[in-house]
Order: sequence, then C-alpha cells, then structure tokens
Amino acid sequence: MRLHNPVAEAPTRRDRWLAAGLLLLVLAFAYGVLVHPWWTVPMREADARIESLQQRELRLRMQLQQAPQVAERLHQLRQQQEGVPGFLPEANPELATASLIQRLETVVAEASPGNRSCAITNRSPLDSDNRQSYRRVVAQVRLRCGTPELSRVLYLLESGSPRLFVDNLNILTQAAYLSSREATGSGGLDVSFDLQGYLLPLEAPPPAGVTDAR
Repeated sequence: MRLHNPVAEAPTRRDRWLAAGLLLLVLAFAYGVLVHPWWTVPMREADARIESLQQRELRLRMQLQQAPQVAERLHQLRQQQEGVPGFLPEANPELATASLIQRLETVVAEASPGNRSCAITNRSPLDSDNRQSYRRVVAQVRLRCGTPELSRVLYLLESGSPRLFVDNLNILTQAAYLSSREATGSGGLDVSFDLQGYLLPLEAPPPAGVTDAR
C-alpha cells in the first residue's frame, strides 16, 4: 500500500503556477511585440480615419444641400448692392479709375468755371490692395485752388453719387499768393489728396469644401 505524501505534491503544484505565469508573460510579450504594433495600432488608426472621413462626408453632404439656398441669398444680396448708389458702377478698376478722374474734372470745372480759380495740376491712378471684400479704386490728385473753390470741390466730391472719399488731404499755402488768380489760372493753396471709391464685390466663391465633394 502506497502512502499519500502531501509534501511531495507541493513542488508539483508550485511548478504548475510558475509554468502558467511564464506562459502569461510569454503571451503578453508576444502581444506587445507582434500583435499590438502590427495589428491593434493599424486597426485603431484605420477606425479613426474612417470616422474622420464619415464626418467629412456628412459636412459636405450638408453643404451641398444648402448650396441652392446660399446661391439664392448671394444673388439677392448682389441685387440689393447694385441698387445702392454708393458703389462705382464700372465693371473693372480701369474703367472705374477713368470715371473717377472724369468726375474730378467735372467737379473742378463746376467749382471754378474755366479753371480760373482752381486747376488740376496732377491726377494719376494708384495701385491699391484689393484683397478685401470691396475693391477700392484710388487716384492721386493735386490741385491749385483758392480756399472757397477748394471747399466747393471737396463738398461736391464727397456728397455726390456714387460715393467718393477724400483721404490723405494735404494743404500748403503758396509762398507768393497772386491776387489776380483769373490771370494765372491758379489759387493760393497747393492741395494734394487721394480720391477713392469702391466697386461692387466680386461673386463669392462656393462654400468651402463643396468643390472637394468628390
């Protein structure tokens, strides 16, 4: 008859636990080295990219659905702006600049018939930054005027239609003021300023992202 020895079974049970622990360590190491970087991480990145693309597609779909309403609203706003007399009616800056200078000549002739007391000594277009919403047209002007005529010119320029604006105004008194202005064709003030107006804004582009819907 063989006797049962519990002391002899103890090492065998401990060995099993050690073997199980070592197996778990090996599996964890294998997952960390092989499975996680080569499978888990790429799958998570793919899931994140799919979710991002789905959200982008949803935004584009919503923008496409709103495109007719946005286009109609832009058309209405442009019709309203065309009815406002403040904008220059010309289609491009070159024509608008010519109209600006013609307006200046008309105003000076009205303030001083025959240019006897006020004369234009220089008018030249200036390049302007048209990256803003409203395109600006600028002409640099220099006059020789008497004080009453200058006041009349500035008033007519800024009070008419379309709206014009006088900026960078500089007024210098002539060193020798001639009393017979009619004979000399000039006044007692040397005046320079920038005369500017605004064109209607260009057609707005479609909502961002709509062109990339494909």
